[in-house]
Amino acid sequence: MRNYFTLPEFLRSEGAKKMGIDNFPSFEVVHNLELLRDKVLNPLREAYGGKIAVTSGYRCPRLNAAVNGAVSSQHMLGQAADIRAMVADPQNICAENRRLFELVQELKLPFDQLINEYNFSYLHVSYSPRHRRQILNIM
Repeated sequence: MRNYFTLPEFLRSEGAKKMGIDNFPSFEVVHNLELLRDKVLNPLREAYGGKIAVTSGYRCPRLNAAVNGAVSSQHMLGQAADIRAMVADPQNICAENRRLFELVQELKLPFDQLINEYNFSYLHVSYSPRHRRQILNIM
């Protein structure tokens, strides 16, 4: 399967740049990001057929605290990413994100958590050995 996502996409953070935070991951975090990419995100992108952006990937504990992330956020382990569909018309983002949300489930991808955030403004998806297949909605 083709690799659609790069490590720099998972590490990019404007907040970290602005605050001077070193968001460099450990080897274990990189391994977790590769599992997330290979087990969930690449198959999703292949089936979707359109581009998907990672809006937030790895967050070191300091960055996670600075952005008010959950204390137990899987982002800090490299197990989670916030994603959204990349579409030409901004009016279609929520509809396309809903499509991604449904596709993750239809494909029976081994996700740990799948979260619809703010009426499909973006999605949170994680992969871990737990494979809880937990589906949540944050409004």
